[in-house]
Amino acid sequence: MKKVLITGGAGFMALHLANRLLADGYAVHLVDNFLRGVQDEDLRVVLARPEVTFSEIDCLDAAAVAHLPTDFDYIFHLAAIIGVGHVEERPADVVTDNLYLLENLLDHADRQDRLTRFMFPSTSEVYAGTLEHFDLPIPTPESTPLAVTDLCRPRTSYLLSKVCGEALCHFRPVPTTIFRPHNVYGPRMGTVHVVPGQLKKAYEYPAGSAIPVPSIEQTRTFCYVDDAVEMLMRMMESPACEGQTMNLGNQEPEVTIREVVEICYRTVGKNQSIDPKPAPAGSPARRCPDMSQTISLIGDSPSVSLEEGIRRTYDWYVRHVFDGRGISAQ
Repeated sequence: MKKVLITGGAGFMALHLANRLLADGYAVHLVDNFLRGVQDEDLRVVLARPEVTFSEIDCLDAAAVAHLPTDFDYIFHLAAIIGVGHVEERPADVVTDNLYLLENLLDHADRQDRLTRFMFPSTSEVYAGTLEHFDLPIPTPESTPLAVTDLCRPRTSYLLSKVCGEALCHFRPVPTTIFRPHNVYGPRMGTVHVVPGQLKKAYEYPAGSAIPVPSIEQTRTFCYVDDAVEMLMRMMESPACEGQTMNLGNQEPEVTIREVVEICYRTVGKNQSIDPKPAPAGSPARRCPDMSQTISLIGDSPSVSLEEGIRRTYDWYVRHVFDGRGISAQ
């Protein structure tokens, strides 16, 4: 049985990925320090599986990482310091800690007896500097030259940690695939992302109310988490993806935030309306990945429509979060 290590193992993407790996016959070892992830019912169900092992360690602790097993076939390094709060309040830690985390996991990748692939998540934010200073093609291919935003700007810290992380992956003799997620959403991702965030507001605001929403004319494409996991599985298993940097998401439909929010309101069904607010500083007017390279390497895959994905997300949040009976990843 092939074995997969997932850091950040109590997080949103990690648990969806773990369930898919288990369904496909892999053994999974999850690592987390619960700085962000939580021990909810979804995690407890996964940890109860005999093919799952768990280590509660901080991946900044190089000695603790070194004591992990050395017989993994694949490593997904999903642990990172993210979130607007961290980025604004301690940008230096975002840069240094994310790089230390990666360095420790790359060192452990070197110790493996049979590693086939190291999977590193970058971010769509790596395109922000090019968008600000140059003509960024949209949809945006992975070959787009990267620039950085103002180095004095705290928000640059996360972008910079991922650009440098991509460079480390290229420089180390480890079989790596870098993927750049674009607006992946779904159950158990907290309430910061636009989809669960607007569903939460619609659930809590009274029927017929006008709800404040920023950035309503900006456009994005969205990818339901099950589709993202399908793509990650194909990237992981495909020899053609070794050494590649690949967009992860959907190229279409590109929709306005207004359209997304209206779907959320229809899903909740309380006849609410939008109270438009200005876009946050630094928020891009458009973001859309060019998926042609990804499709050429792993093939096209069935996709969950935005309406269906929002419905599935809402159903989960009603059962586990909104009614007060449970918790989600923070």
